[in-house]
Order: sequence, then structure tokens, then C-alpha cells
Amino acid sequence: MMVSLVILAAGQGSRMQSDLPKVLHPLGAAPLVVHAMRAGRALDPDRVVVVVGHGGDAVAQVVHAEDEAAIVVTQEAQLGTAHAVAQAGAALAGAPGDVVVLYGDTPFIRGETLDAMIAARKTHDVVVLGFEAADPGRYGRLVTTGDTLERIVEFKDATEAERAITLCNSGVICADRATLFDLIAQVGNDNAAGEYYLTDIVALATAKGLSAGVVTCPEAETLGINTRAELAQAEVSFQARARAEAVEDGAILVAPETVYFAQDTVVGRGAIVEQFVVFGPGVTVENGATIRAFSHLEGAHVSRGAVVGPYARLRPGAELSEDVRVGNFVEIKNAELGEGAKVNHLSYVGDATIGARANLGAGTVTCNYDGVFKHHTEIGEGAFIGSSTMLVAPVRVGAEAMTGSGSVITSDVPEGALALGRARQDTKPGLGKRLMDRLRAAKAAKMKG
Repeated sequence: MMVSLVILAAGQGSRMQSDLPKVLHPLGAAPLVVHAMRAGRALDPDRVVVVVGHGGDAVAQVVHAEDEAAIVVTQEAQLGTAHAVAQAGAALAGAPGDVVVLYGDTPFIRGETLDAMIAARKTHDVVVLGFEAADPGRYGRLVTTGDTLERIVEFKDATEAERAITLCNSGVICADRATLFDLIAQVGNDNAAGEYYLTDIVALATAKGLSAGVVTCPEAETLGINTRAELAQAEVSFQARARAEAVEDGAILVAPETVYFAQDTVVGRGAIVEQFVVFGPGVTVENGATIRAFSHLEGAHVSRGAVVGPYARLRPGAELSEDVRVGNFVEIKNAELGEGAKVNHLSYVGDATIGARANLGAGTVTCNYDGVFKHHTEIGEGAFIGSSTMLVAPVRVGAEAMTGSGSVITSDVPEGALALGRARQDTKPGLGKRLMDRLRAAKAAKMKG
């Protein structure tokens, strides 16, 4: 069955106390709306429509970075959820199959839950996602008779008897496209808030003789983010789930509660992650690699058998081949390190290609930026770069070549050559002691005066 998604992302989120649109606040290093898009991706949707409002241009930029084919439409005035979905009508004109309505501030819905909703459409014209609430609070209530969903009542419009119901509405709805928009066209705003509620389509459907049903999920999946406190709690929940999934998939987390994942982090079976490691977006750690304590990785790929850290930083474009060693206080950015290469101490490697088995001594720096442009450094296989070498890009050091410690390399070094680029040492016998004695005497005289 063909499926389309409508993701509602127009709310300002004033309770967040932020100028940033609510759906752009990060969770697991990804904006909330991206979580919703990736959840919906489990359905392999034919079309994705995101309804934006406050900060729409910024939201659209994030949406299109995630999915170039996504359609962004604008809800100029926020008149309720039914009104918001109605804005997607033209974009979905003629789309076959069902439409699933998701929310840009509800990040935890699982693909399995959405699959269950699609399956329930075989027996119901409209399917609503519900949950048993530990504290129903101000959630909308699902009023049922047996297996049939009669209507959804918003808390502010509910009677005392209806408020006693614990089966609550998540807001996620699935229906055939034509049916959905036909029902939305009949929704009115005669309610306490004067808004057009998407939830009203259930009563409208049953009045027309259509069947409405409920699929339930754990309450944790339906968590919506409305305040900074809720965002912080959601981060706690996200990290707990990410750690548990990583361990279940075979990763070895030495101290799980200290490791922080991004939404798309991949850690392979048997990979070891030590204490206080932070994964930013776009990181893959293959089976059998080791990430040592206090390291930070973002946009990086670490191959089997590689060891990173402790206290290492991998920035976007870092590509580590098998058995690479990146040690303490080393930063790698937009650089490829060949199999078995070593950068063990106090070095910066940016915009570079490092050959297999090359060894970069402590304090090596690829000087890649001239203040305007970035330039590339190439180091050949088996090359040895002496400690505190400055490689002024663009420059190439050939295979099996060497540089002397403390050198500034500004020209290409042929294969197998030794390059030295430092000033000649000049030694003055006894001058060091005489100079220090003079300085100490001057300091003593100053203190007496």
C-alpha cells in the first residue's frame, strides 16, 4: 500500500522560551523534526509533506537537508491541527493510498508502531494511535465502545466522566487520503478554543458510517516536547534507549551512563567505547574498533581495529582505515588515514591524505589554511614525520620519506628522501648561566628597592 506523510511543524513553541522554532531544538544532536521524518521513513512514504509556520524558512532548510524531495507548505495562521493538515491537501492531490499524520515535536514513535497502524487500516477507515496514560492530565480522551472508537474529546471540552478515561490520544492519525481530506473539510471550530481539531474527524467518520479504530503503544513513544524541561527529560530518555540498543547490538560500553549518542550513531558489534565519549552526528564505528575515554567524534568513520583516543577529536570528514591509531590530544578533520597509520600525540591533521603505515610524530601539524583557502597535504605510505613538523600545504611527502623533528616543510619531499627545514643551531658556551645570574640579581635588587 502506498503511504504519504504529513508532519505538522508549524508551532512557535512559546513555552520553550526560545527564538528557535520548537521543532528545530536538538535531541540526540538532531532537530526534533528530523526524528519525526526518520520515524516516518520506516513506512517508505511516497510523499512527505511538512507543514511549517513560525520560522518556516529555517525549518524548511533543515527538512530539505534531510530529504530533498520533501514538500514544505506553510500554515500562515495557526488555527488548529485540522487546519494545519488541510494545508497539505494540494501537495497530496492525487496521491494514492493512506496518509499518516505525525508531529514534529513528537520524536519517539517507532516504525513498528506505524506499521501496526497501517495494518489496522485493513479493518478500519480511520486509525488513531492511543496510549494508556499514567497521568492523563490534559490529554484528549479516546471514547470507545468495545473495539470501536466513537470520538476523541479534548480535555477542555470533556465532561467529568470523560476526563476519568485513561486511554488518551497521541494525535497520530492514519486514513485514506480522500477520506481524510473529505472529513477535514467538514470540521468546524465550535469548541472552547475556537480551533479546527483534527480529532473531530473521528466523530464525523462514525456519523457517516465509517469505522474508526485504535492502535496503542507505550506512553513513552508519544512524548511531545513543549518546554525546555521536557526537552531535557527527552534527552535523558533518548540516551538511555540509544545506550541499551547499542549494547543489545553487541557494542561494549565500559560505563554506559557516561556515553552520549547522536540520533544516527552506529557502533558495531564488539566495538569498545570507554568512559565519557560523545558522538556527534554522522559517526560510524565498525566492529572491533576502540574509542577510548574522553573522545569526541562527529561526521567520522572508524574502521575495524582502529583505536581512537583517549582525549581525541574526530571532526567531519575523518576517515580512519583499519588498525589506525589516533592518540591523545589529536584532532583529525577532513582527512583520510590509510591502514595502520599512526598519529599518536598532540597533533592536528586537517585536509590531508595519510598513506598506509605512515607515522606522524608528536606535535605534527598540517598547516592547511592560509586565511582564505584550505589546502591539501599528502603523506605517502610508510613515511615518517618527525615530531613538531609543520607541513605547509599544499605539500606532498612521498612514500618512505622522512622529515626531521622541528622542521617546517614548504616544498614537496620525494619518495625515500629526508627533508630538514629548520635553523642551524648556534651554541654559546656559558652564556646561559651568565644570563640567568644577571636576571636573578636584577630581580633581587628590584625586590629590595
